Amino acid sequence: MSKPLVAIVGRPNVGKSTFFNKVCGRKISIVKDEPGVTRDRIYADAEWCGKAFCLVDTGGLDFEDKGEIKSNIFEQAKIAIDLSEVILFFVDGKAGLSSSDYSVAELLRKSGKPIILVVNKLDNYEVEKSYDFYALQLGDPYPISAEHSKGIGDVLDAVVEKLKTIVSPEEATNTIKIAVVGKPNAGKSSLTNRLLNDKRMVVSSVAGTTRDAIDTPFTFDGQDYVIIDTAGMRKRSQIDEDSVENYSVIRALDAVRRADVVLLVVDALQGITDQDQKIGEFIDKEGKPCVLVINKWDTVQKDSYTMNKFNKEIELDFAFMGYLKPIYISALTGQRVDSVLETVNKVYENSGRRIPMGVLNEIVGDAIQASPPPSKSGRRLKISYCTQVGEYPPKFVFYCNEAILIQPSYSRYLENKIRQAFDFEGTPIRLIFRDKSEKDEF
Repeated sequence: MSKPLVAIVGRPNVGKSTFFNKVCGRKISIVKDEPGVTRDRIYADAEWCGKAFCLVDTGGLDFEDKGEIKSNIFEQAKIAIDLSEVILFFVDGKAGLSSSDYSVAELLRKSGKPIILVVNKLDNYEVEKSYDFYALQLGDPYPISAEHSKGIGDVLDAVVEKLKTIVSPEEATNTIKIAVVGKPNAGKSSLTNRLLNDKRMVVSSVAGTTRDAIDTPFTFDGQDYVIIDTAGMRKRSQIDEDSVENYSVIRALDAVRRADVVLLVVDALQGITDQDQKIGEFIDKEGKPCVLVINKWDTVQKDSYTMNKFNKEIELDFAFMGYLKPIYISALTGQRVDSVLETVNKVYENSGRRIPMGVLNEIVGDAIQASPPPSKSGRRLKISYCTQVGEYPPKFVFYCNEAILIQPSYSRYLENKIRQAFDFEGTPIRLIFRDKSEKDEF
């Protein structure tokens, strides 16, 4: 069962993201003391009093700014309002009532949704400062300080009281979390929008338009997903440590850690770069299944050998990720985008594959017979048996006489033999060697 949505709406810099982070328990939205930092809709699961819901943070509504980005932010917020069951309207109790607050209130009234008026930034809990906001005619205001966690419980009590869709945490459906990562302007947001069939991300031709790692839930063919669009990751040497972009890259790395499957988006025109490889190294280190998405394929001049040449380039540049599953698409035209979720499902299934111990040891035994481990300093590695100890990614433990004797080349040989026998395409696997007595060896 899908969770109901609760939207956080208000003008810029009223503390929406601070509240969002407090309720969701971790710093998901970028919080910085400047307006306009949150550009897109950002989703995260929340729970209160045994009721689960999805909280949606939105960009600040500025009725005076007519720029393209601000116009897109406005559209994102309106979509969040349309999709939500309950709206949290945030105002700034320290700055007081503004003309923009009246404009936002009028917009929200037209939605017909339940509205909870939240007066934030009352750090000393000066309740009397919230009285001016009765002028908005939205009922009793809730005075809070999100920064100091004051009054948040009262707001959440009001939220769950107004929810029509009641979902317990146990009823919340299992989802596949997909992180979309890559360099700036590789087409990550365009791909996300195409998969969602909805312009949910702020997309422009300017590199770096997406700042946050943005969680968006959706369902396709009965399977629930959360897709996480991330900021483009430039080389660290090109990023100011104190900049919002630096925080964005940290969020992107966190998105990889949280994901079940990672889509690494590469610009087909630029080809595979050092930065693409560095991102791939991080994905592999985190043990995440990965689909290599070669985007903008429609713009490449092709002959009958073009894809084969690109595949060879992938094999060379991503030799450390020999399991990669590449797909060639155009997010702009929709070419082969329908294969993305199919591939995601496949590599996720492979990452959770469990091999019976007897079958596994038969394959490993045949591999050792065909090519015994090389000796090292006059001593030879002897493997007693192998067992799978985990999934996501699959982990295999080999019990040996002296694990220190294992050589990287032989470890790769055993991994290749396991991959030849079982479908682990798209997912890393981990081989661990441990000491054991020499009995029961192959």
